[in-house]
Amino acid sequence: MPAHFRVKVDPNLCKSCELCIAVCPKKIMVISDQKNDLGFRLALCTDHSACTGCMACALVCPDVAIEIIRTE
Repeated sequence: MPAHFRVKVDPNLCKSCELCIAVCPKKIMVISDQKNDLGFRLALCTDHSACTGCMACALVCPDVAIEIIRTE
């Protein structure tokens, strides 16, 4: 059975830098309309089922706001 992954963005850390969008090979990261307490729009994964778990988004995030969670 293939692994499945979920992208979790910490709303308290995301600052809308858009680096995760630039590096995602599947182009499933976007900036949403939802804002955090500081007024930054949050990054969001639009299709968790398409995530390969490559961790490019998490590795490039300067604020360590993204976590990749493996689900079964």
